[in-house]
Amino acid sequence: MVRKLRHHEQKLLKKVDFISWSVDNNLHEVKMLKKFHIKRREDYTKYNKLSREVRDLARKIKEIDPKHPFRTESSAQLLEKLYVMGLITTRWDLSLADEVNATSFCRRRLPVIMFKNKMAESLKTATKLIEQGHVRVGPELIKDPAFLVSRSLEDFVTWVDNSAIRKHILEYNNIVSIIHICYNFYLFRYKIF
Repeated sequence: MVRKLRHHEQKLLKKVDFISWSVDNNLHEVKMLKKFHIKRREDYTKYNKLSREVRDLARKIKEIDPKHPFRTESSAQLLEKLYVMGLITTRWDLSLADEVNATSFCRRRLPVIMFKNKMAESLKTATKLIEQGHVRVGPELIKDPAFLVSRSLEDFVTWVDNSAIRKHILEYNNIVSIIHICYNFYLFRYKIF
């Protein structure tokens, strides 16, 4: 049992709410950490900071005179960088930079890309496979699930050459192709079209 607080302790703690902090966006943050299976909270806070900086930069660029050549050049560079990273859909509208948030960065994480490419059944299994060393991006082995995959590297996400999972997939594909060939032979031989 907890002892009763003394008068001065009650007075000090009167204005403090230990359950919900106004400074934290804790519920939303926990929800996103679970949704994208992010283990380190620092990653999500970095994504928030980066997205805030991108939005501030876009706002500063919008404040420049539209006819000034520096505005067109800097907005083109920012939009190109965001498009190549995969954070925006097109590179023609500066207002898309205002919509970049931490979720945009979370969608470019390696486990999410693996799940989107159907290399794993869930984000949790994708994270485990990455941490165990089964995945490479291009020639480089990646063991960090926080690795951000750009548009150009998205097609190069694959299994490591000596991975057991890769061997199982190749065996399965070989069996399926043999079954497919036998089925086609059966249809051709008995002319069942």
